[in-house]
Amino acid sequence: MIDPQSAIQAMDLTTLKAVVAELQQALLPSRFEKAQQGESHGQQLALRGLDGSTWLDLSWLAEAPRLLAIPSPARQGEGSTLAQQLQHGLRGLALVSLEQMGWERVVELGFAQRPGETLQRSLVLELMGRHSNLFFLDEQRRVIALARQVRPDQSRLRPIGTGDAYRPPPSMAGEPPRAQESQESWRRRLSLVPVSLKRALLGAYQGTSPALVRQLLPPGWAERPLQELEESQWQLLWQAWQGWLAALEEGCFALQLEPGGAYRCWSPLGAGERPGPVPPASTTGPADPLAINRGLARYYGQRLSQRLWELRRQSLALRLRQAIERERRQAEQQQALAEAVPGSEGLQHQADALLCLPNPDRSQIDEAQALYRKARKLRRSLAAILPRLEQHRQRLEGLETSLTFVEQLEDGAQLEALTEELEQQLSGLRPSRGGTVTPSRSRRQRAGARGRPAPVAEPCPLELRSAGGLRLQVGRNHRQNEWIALRHARRGDLWFHAQELPGSHVVLKGSEGAAGEADLAAAADLAAHFSRGRGNARVPVVMVAAETLQRIPGAEPGTVRHRGGEILWGEPERAQALLRSQPEPEAAAEP
Repeated sequence: MIDPQSAIQAMDLTTLKAVVAELQQALLPSRFEKAQQGESHGQQLALRGLDGSTWLDLSWLAEAPRLLAIPSPARQGEGSTLAQQLQHGLRGLALVSLEQMGWERVVELGFAQRPGETLQRSLVLELMGRHSNLFFLDEQRRVIALARQVRPDQSRLRPIGTGDAYRPPPSMAGEPPRAQESQESWRRRLSLVPVSLKRALLGAYQGTSPALVRQLLPPGWAERPLQELEESQWQLLWQAWQGWLAALEEGCFALQLEPGGAYRCWSPLGAGERPGPVPPASTTGPADPLAINRGLARYYGQRLSQRLWELRRQSLALRLRQAIERERRQAEQQQALAEAVPGSEGLQHQADALLCLPNPDRSQIDEAQALYRKARKLRRSLAAILPRLEQHRQRLEGLETSLTFVEQLEDGAQLEALTEELEQQLSGLRPSRGGTVTPSRSRRQRAGARGRPAPVAEPCPLELRSAGGLRLQVGRNHRQNEWIALRHARRGDLWFHAQELPGSHVVLKGSEGAAGEADLAAAADLAAHFSRGRGNARVPVVMVAAETLQRIPGAEPGTVRHRGGEILWGEPERAQALLRSQPEPEAAAEP
């Protein structure tokens, strides 16, 4: 299950040094082969060395700027302007230098005809958050192309564009760390301003980062005021600082994944020590010369896919909420018209009173006739208003259920299964001239009307086993609800749904065996868990025989009506325990 709240750890200076150290050993020298655009904020380069081809990912994405060796990507983005310029400018050249500059997150890749010759082209990648950028330079270090222009109104310190001479970014605040600095000088520099330990480390020295501070300090130390540190604590902090500097100097790099989605790329060892074998669960293995690169490529690939998934989920949820609000406003308009119908009797009485006057004049007769017409129109409108109100009610019910599905999505596969269905549902909200909503036919319906029925994959709902061994089916979208409750249900199956709450249908396959109390409780718990009432301790759940369900004509797929039924109380927390106990829940997506 993807945690949408997981943050992406930035590639700080320590990580960059570890990555560059591996790349220098594996890629120098190597011949340039190909450039392509991998994402909107990145370029991918193919370099061929003695051991085969290696792909580099150079990204200036603000949330995750990075330089990494990656697995061979799919062919894409060759027609982008920057990719074409790189392809043309680097043709026939070899990567002969790869340097990280000082304590800055800046890497320069130098290209020449062969090692030892003058550089003809350079790529400078600046990994500085939202200021990240990629520069393609000629032999005079003038900008041939760049990822994004920096106009004077964007930066007063360093505006730069095509044709300008490249200038490095301004130096970071603080002093460059030095292993030769004495403990007294280091302690005095940190204590210049009475701030927290974290702020002191970030402000006093270059090359530090929030991730490094977390790795250097014991838990709970970050916000501790410097004045409260005891002498023994100062000694522990000094040893950690010296261990970091020694790791950078001696190249003690190894990728270690940490709890909470964080990672570290240096071994906390003293000077002169070398890192031991890295646990297999943390890296690709000690034999891989690009272990850190490949491990970080997986890390960022997963996190960025998760980020894209979450953005798509939020976009769908926003569109559904807007559609719900629009549908409610239209339903309120129709309700107001329906409530005005009883006023037709008053209009009728007013017209009768005008015609009952002793000598009504022409204007009074005309007014009475107008009142009669208005009263008749109101009475006739009720026959049209009531079906519209029912249509709005059904649409609101379907949209609320869809919003519940989207809010409870757990992975990208479920999102793909739901996306097409929701696009059809949302495109059906087409206002008519009367102010109501008329559903438009889906692409699949139009294709069928033209005699070319589109292929429909069989839904794949979530299936589990109860304590008694009976199958439990849970619909995670409208199609799956329709399939398990109406099309695939058999006599003896039991249907469960949270009472008066949008959510999933749950079917207990009682046709395959006798259902016990534990089986019924498990089904009720699942119906409560996969409903809008998930946050409650207990949720009322309706249980009816599946064969008594009736489809509601014109409503969303899976919308049913039933009579009677038994009320059970489901507990969402127990459903979570049931879901965790399943060996391999099958929640495949329809293509």
